[in-house]
Amino acid sequence: MARIEVVEDEVGLCNLLRTHLEREGKRVTPAFDGVTAVRLAAQSDPQLVVLDWMLPGKDGIEVCRELRKTRLAPIIMLTARDQESDRVLGLEAGADDYVVKPFSILELMARVRAMLRRVALDTAGAQPDSNGVISEGPLVLEPAAHRVRLNGAPLEVTRREMELLRLLVGNPGRTFTRDFLLDQVWGADYDGMDRAVDTQMARLRRKLGTFGDHFEAVWGVGYRYRAGT
Repeated sequence: MARIEVVEDEVGLCNLLRTHLEREGKRVTPAFDGVTAVRLAAQSDPQLVVLDWMLPGKDGIEVCRELRKTRLAPIIMLTARDQESDRVLGLEAGADDYVVKPFSILELMARVRAMLRRVALDTAGAQPDSNGVISEGPLVLEPAAHRVRLNGAPLEVTRREMELLRLLVGNPGRTFTRDFLLDQVWGADYDGMDRAVDTQMARLRRKLGTFGDHFEAVWGVGYRYRAGT
């Protein structure tokens, strides 16, 4: 049963979305303000978040940015703001989709189903075997032994490069924000360098040669791994 958090301060609309989602067999956690949304996400670990932009406490953009520091779940942003600059701001904050109010419930349900299918496909991507080894085309990762092979030849990587590879290759098609990568890979060792992620990714892609082209920069957001040989 898919877990979905619905964050919407209009109680009637929140209940309507919850009813439709639960009819489709989803487990729904409702939240009516931004602060509660962040707290409940940590408790319920949703697989998808439907997030309104205009919220009390923290607005949807703040919530989106905060969730993206630690969570991979797709976020569908709901908003009455339909300017291109608003859509760009939402996507840059880490939203995966953007639905303008007023919207059709049937269309939103279709987008939710499509997003959950994408998550399922991503999860079925390059997964570790029983020994924790991740194989993707010519690239083989052995994180526990800190070994990488590319086209059968050993490739020297740093600890951070190994973590970047493990996250990105292990989740093909998923976009990781820079904030998430900083939190997961650098953690307390982050030195405040503005372009730390970009610099590390550039070095890693050079090491990988032509295979490095599979690691794509998502403008204003972060990076993703595109599967395929």
